[in-house]
Amino acid sequence: MTSGYTLEQLSIDQSVEYRKTVTKADVHAFAEVTGDTNPVHLDADYAATTTFGQPIAHGMLTAGFISAAIGTKLPGPGCIYLEQTLKFRAPVYIGQEVVTTITVTDLNERRRRATLKTVCECDGKVVVTGEATIMLPATV
Repeated sequence: MTSGYTLEQLSIDQSVEYRKTVTKADVHAFAEVTGDTNPVHLDADYAATTTFGQPIAHGMLTAGFISAAIGTKLPGPGCIYLEQTLKFRAPVYIGQEVVTTITVTDLNERRRRATLKTVCECDGKVVVTGEATIMLPATV
């Protein structure tokens, strides 16, 4: 297992990117796992009648890429997700690459917590923004 960052190894403005292209299989797997079978995600004919014109990825699937970036890259393995705010700004379509950027904005040494700015973009357009609070272990 790869070690994550300790609190002492983090610094304000430290940043990392995580990239993932959304596939039809990803959207269908997410629907199956969560039970969210909203036709705007799964039915092209239905989605064509919406303002999106085609199926869109679940917002929480896109938000899951934030979790992936935090849990695997920064701070990485060993951290515990405590809180996340999310604002869904634009749809994500099947075939689009989501670029997730995590940036350290605050460190609380006493409580072993990091605050992270979280942003997902597709084709240079912001699709999800938010802020996460993470607890870091004493040692990783």
